[in-house]
Amino acid sequence: MNKLILTGNLTRDPEMRETQNGTKVCAFTLAVNRRSQSEHPEADYFRVTAWRGLAESCSRYLKKGRKCCVVGSVGASAYVGNDGRPRASLEVVADEVEFLSPRPQEAAPDGYVPVSNEELPEFD
Repeated sequence: MNKLILTGNLTRDPEMRETQNGTKVCAFTLAVNRRSQSEHPEADYFRVTAWRGLAESCSRYLKKGRKCCVVGSVGASAYVGNDGRPRASLEVVADEVEFLSPRPQEAAPDGYVPVSNEELPEFD
């Protein structure tokens, strides 16, 4: 079984594109903090690819810095770098993506912006 669960933050905005036959694909990089005893936090970076409807949702709702959870499979590929040396790369193909950062509050058409209970004034 090849299944991976990652929770982290996007390092930059996702990149959406279409294949030659019109299939949508969205790529992004997820920074996942390691649990360590070190004073300096360490992170691992995973390239994630989402396809079709999931790609559209990721492109629409994910932005740099937002937190998400990705469930998917890991694939490895080998290639030759620009310097002529062999390289290896790991890529996660997302089966599921859960958006963990709250969406930014957007104003309603009449300009109303909802507030949380913490922002309401106290009355005696």
